[in-house]
Amino acid sequence: MSRLKQLHRRTFLKGAGATVALPLLESMLPARAAEAEKKTAVRMAFVFFPNGCIKPAWTPEKAGENYELSETLAPLKDFQSEFNVISGLAQDNGRAKGDGAGDHARCAASYLTGAHPYKTDGEKIRNGISVDQVGAQEIRHLTPLASLELGIERGRNAGNCDSGYSCAYSSNVSWKTATTPTAKEVNPKLVFERLFGGRDGQNKKREHYRKSILDLVAGDADRLRKRLGRNDRAKVDEYFTSVRETEQRLARFAEIGRQAPKEFAVPEGIPEDLSEHIRLMYDLMVLAFQTDSTRISTFMLANAGSNRAYTQVGVKEGHHSLSHHQNDDAKTSQIRKIDHFLATQFAYFIEKLHSVKEGEGTLLDNSMILYGSGLGDGNSHQHHDLPILLAGRGGGTIKTGRHLKLEKEVPLTNLFLSMLDRVGASVASMGDSSGRLEILNG
Repeated sequence: MSRLKQLHRRTFLKGAGATVALPLLESMLPARAAEAEKKTAVRMAFVFFPNGCIKPAWTPEKAGENYELSETLAPLKDFQSEFNVISGLAQDNGRAKGDGAGDHARCAASYLTGAHPYKTDGEKIRNGISVDQVGAQEIRHLTPLASLELGIERGRNAGNCDSGYSCAYSSNVSWKTATTPTAKEVNPKLVFERLFGGRDGQNKKREHYRKSILDLVAGDADRLRKRLGRNDRAKVDEYFTSVRETEQRLARFAEIGRQAPKEFAVPEGIPEDLSEHIRLMYDLMVLAFQTDSTRISTFMLANAGSNRAYTQVGVKEGHHSLSHHQNDDAKTSQIRKIDHFLATQFAYFIEKLHSVKEGEGTLLDNSMILYGSGLGDGNSHQHHDLPILLAGRGGGTIKTGRHLKLEKEVPLTNLFLSMLDRVGASVASMGDSSGRLEILNG
């Protein structure tokens, strides 16, 4: 490859105030630097779902390799070789510790921090620093965005939301400091603009003329294509198609919002359909990782204790209400439908990551995606044997395709330490950690 065709990893397309990052291309990886680049570009994401799950339907019966996927995880069958199900992890600081009820707030607050949140009738808050923000502080210099926090339900950081616990605990899993949650964004349009939008004035101008972000950088893009080989041109075209499709979907929902009656206006850029909302957020996370805009993200599929009804799968009662099922078959059947629905959306995300080629592997190969809840069984508010799945090979350092069944209760934060090592943000300890989860290595 000639010197002319070699590109810097931080090459951007620019035009009319807009900036578009590029995915990892062959021409960005001179032979001597290729292996080093692959090892450093490892991403990690943490996906949270509320109210625990129906454990017998989640947990595979057999441990080790060649296990049969459970009912809840069946949507992930095509990618069983790409993830590990991990049984036996716990968040001890999600337990009451003498301060009574409030398990939903505690489960979200402790999920990524391993800390016990301070209960004081919704006023003062004190928690711990979450794993995503520990990582962001260590490697923020490597990417334009230190981290990306996403959600589906809006929340608030003031008031009492769960038995004397501040709403901040229920609404956030990402904590920058012990007293500062990192607010999540629920509007896909605003996430897109954060990744690609440029200045606010340019965003408004682009909307006025219905221009794509790609239209604004077309000249720079044409010049780039002339410098690329065949494989890189195909990869850039595939990436641009993905960006444009995401834009078109966002524009469609914005138009729905403008046409809706005033008494029922859909917020601009937010789909009314839950599946579409979730998948748009997953698509944006893929774009963020694909362009190396950030290597760290969190995603709350709902706030802790959410009582959303999942009518798209025939569940008309609220999720939280159903989670207190007292082993009633009719109610547990409804919860299983919710668990299966959320796993189906996650399978979509894994498929998207797996479809993006990067170096000799895929974007999924260079990622670690944790999917789980801060509660095990929602009915009994268990904070042990949490439903945890870890997808991706962490840059080739994780052996996948297994159900890892731990023999005794192990802090979830032990897994976090091992993940931080792999993104280049090693720390000695965090939360209630007792060591690293070496079983990931195989």
